[in-house]
Amino acid sequence: MVRVSTEQIKRAVKRLCLQANQELTPDILDGLKRAIDTELSPLGKDILDQLIVNAKLSKDNQMALCQDTGMVVVFVEVGQGIFLSGVYIEDAINQGIREAYQDYYFRHSIVADPFNRENTSDNTPAVIHTRIVPGDHVRIRLSPKGFGSENMSRLTMLKPAQGVDGVKQFVLDTVRGAGGNPCPPMVVGVGIGGTMEKAAQLSKEALLRPVNQDSSIAHIAELERDLLASINRLGIGPQGFGGTSTALGVNVETFPTHIAGLPVAVNISCHVTRHQEIIIYPEVNPDD
Repeated sequence: MVRVSTEQIKRAVKRLCLQANQELTPDILDGLKRAIDTELSPLGKDILDQLIVNAKLSKDNQMALCQDTGMVVVFVEVGQGIFLSGVYIEDAINQGIREAYQDYYFRHSIVADPFNRENTSDNTPAVIHTRIVPGDHVRIRLSPKGFGSENMSRLTMLKPAQGVDGVKQFVLDTVRGAGGNPCPPMVVGVGIGGTMEKAAQLSKEALLRPVNQDSSIAHIAELERDLLASINRLGIGPQGFGGTSTALGVNVETFPTHIAGLPVAVNISCHVTRHQEIIIYPEVNPDD
């Protein structure tokens, strides 16, 4: 029998939390460097340079990229061909987060009740999305999501007749309304289709795709390019101080939907857009 132990998953999640909070992914770092070359505002160029220096200091000194170390969102794909051994998988994921945030002194930002607001003191629970997929592996994608950007996200239910133009207008209105609050240059995740909650999930998942990787669907890739160009003409600029580098990328994910609907969600992320992933392959126990 092939199996993955949830102890492996716990250790992997702990490591991913550390990496995500302390190191920019290469696509984001390259995006910031490219933005310096194209930014027209002298102040904008200086801010972008400071963001790159901050990223180097964070990595070299094992410090958090940002004081808001986020609410951890985890996408888990579990291969149908494996056996999970050990504690319940969500308990293992939360324990990995708990240990990472306590051991590395990341800020604890989660409250147990939306109204009573008592802090859980260990940054759990995470928001966990789990899918059963073909195969014999476990894939974990993890994103600590800060709320300066999360609070700027929006969802709408468009009429099908509003089409691509309606989608573009909603995305631009959302980014324009966000202004400098998400700590731009931002990454914009857009989910289109499905139902209300599916569109929201798609928009979050879109943020996990590298900003230098276009959609594999030709007309969606064209939409991404059009939106990015339009967003960077809004003039919000780095950290909201004006300029031509408001966004590093726009990632759009789609899903089939109902004949009567066109759900659209926009999930905005900040200039660090933290995310890491790992694929865990099974242990083989010949005695099973």
